[in-house]
Amino acid sequence: MNLKIRPIEPADNPLLATIIRTALTEFGANKPGTVYYDESTDHLYELFRHPGSAYFVAVENGKIIGGAGIFPTEGLPEGCGELVKMYLSAEARGKGLGRRLIAHILETAKAMGYHQVYLETMPELRKAVSVYEKFGFSYLEGPLGNSGHFGCDVWMLKDI
Repeated sequence: MNLKIRPIEPADNPLLATIIRTALTEFGANKPGTVYYDESTDHLYELFRHPGSAYFVAVENGKIIGGAGIFPTEGLPEGCGELVKMYLSAEARGKGLGRRLIAHILETAKAMGYHQVYLETMPELRKAVSVYEKFGFSYLEGPLGNSGHFGCDVWMLKDI
């Protein structure tokens, strides 16, 4: 396996949007209040030009197979960034690539000066939730910040 994790490029937008929406559909999570309906899902490169953000693409043998980002979501506590738009294509799952992407995001967030990483997800994405638990993310009673993703009802936080 020839895996590379690199910063997002403008030409990555269409394929990443397809990976995200396909994954959500596959798990029955293509519902209102999720990134499925976010207009920004089609413009990730532009979204991640925002100060305090970064997005990385996983490329295996020259093919984009997923990605993940860190974003300073409005309303989060000082020093807290959100792990966002973490999705893998079906053929990429079960190989430990998600763990590598999460580790990369956590390292990046720390290097950017964040002290905590927050995330929102859904019970439909059970496998991802178990990976977040293994990384030491703790459950919260409710959401932090103003992501606008009312379709997410699992909230987690990790000190880094």
